[in-house]
Amino acid sequence: MTPSGLPDAPAPHPSHAPARLRAAVVGASGYAGGETLRILADHPRIDVTTVTAHSSVGKHLSEVAPHVHLDEDLELVDTTVENLSGHDAVVLALPHGQSGQIAARLRASDPEVLVVDLGADHRLESAQDWADYYAGEHSGTWTYGMPELPLVAGGSADGASRQRDLLRTAREIAVPGCNATAVTFALAPLVRAGLVDHRALSAVLPVGYSGAGRSPKQHLLFAEAAGGAAAYGVGGTHRHIPEILQNLRRASGTADARLTFTPVLVPMTRGILAVVTAPAGDGVTEQALLDALGADFADEPFVHVLPGGAVPSTQQVVGANTVRIGATVDRRSGQVTVISAIDNLVKGTAGAAVQSMNIALDLPETLGLPRTALAP
Repeated sequence: MTPSGLPDAPAPHPSHAPARLRAAVVGASGYAGGETLRILADHPRIDVTTVTAHSSVGKHLSEVAPHVHLDEDLELVDTTVENLSGHDAVVLALPHGQSGQIAARLRASDPEVLVVDLGADHRLESAQDWADYYAGEHSGTWTYGMPELPLVAGGSADGASRQRDLLRTAREIAVPGCNATAVTFALAPLVRAGLVDHRALSAVLPVGYSGAGRSPKQHLLFAEAAGGAAAYGVGGTHRHIPEILQNLRRASGTADARLTFTPVLVPMTRGILAVVTAPAGDGVTEQALLDALGADFADEPFVHVLPGGAVPSTQQVVGANTVRIGATVDRRSGQVTVISAIDNLVKGTAGAAVQSMNIALDLPETLGLPRTALAP
């Protein structure tokens, strides 16, 4: 009997429990792979049953990712089609340019498996953009893993109004870049609504060092990084630029947007604070900006548009699969400023992957994803 005196509810019969799905994580020893494992470790419907790596083959997960607790201390194995066969989903957390080949072999072996690529290999629609920014052979274009991205009316052959609609039947998902995520959320609604001059967009992004990956490099050493800030990818060379412009084109139909984009490494582990500016349209007010952001994101569980006068910080999103956005107008300069904050490893990478996986696997979109940040 329960404390209220009512009979205890019958325990669910084992045959009625929803089936658990099996996932493999490729590149499990890196930051992106490790973050994917951290999120999936508490997922109520997905079990990680295989982890693969390159230089860490033969080690156990407790050696390379001791913060992750799975039911079993898995041993890292080689990244082969044989080891990846038999899973419902495979997450590829590999450096750019390394996903295409293994993905093609895996898809040929098992056409029904869901493959989620955290790298850039399958994000871009244009082979010329790939050649210009990444070099090498373009691996093709997969369904883009940003469910919240609104699509211009008539912009999709099947009438989809939001990227989420395309993810429902996807078997191949390209997860967005972290910087591209932060800037797209800040800009897409405003470009769609015609509130800013899309030919004069600018973004400066303080970013955390985890975005540079786990491989040891001199400029990532503590002695080199602590106490300073360092810009990179300047002068229109950063690889996320064509991805952002592609997103703006899909969201608004605008084909001639121009973006000046400068990320800056700052001494924090996680986080991106995208500070985006653009000339305001005639008569544009702060409320008009907030209304446009709210119209596109009002029903999105992971997007928080802040009230007038409020701006986000990276501390408000650490560990959470959330985007926080604030916007205002500088009357003296005639410039719009939009600031968005994300955790580059969660909403910027692994969280977006799991969110898109949930949709493609016909699970509740928010399942297993944290919306509350860590503080302090």
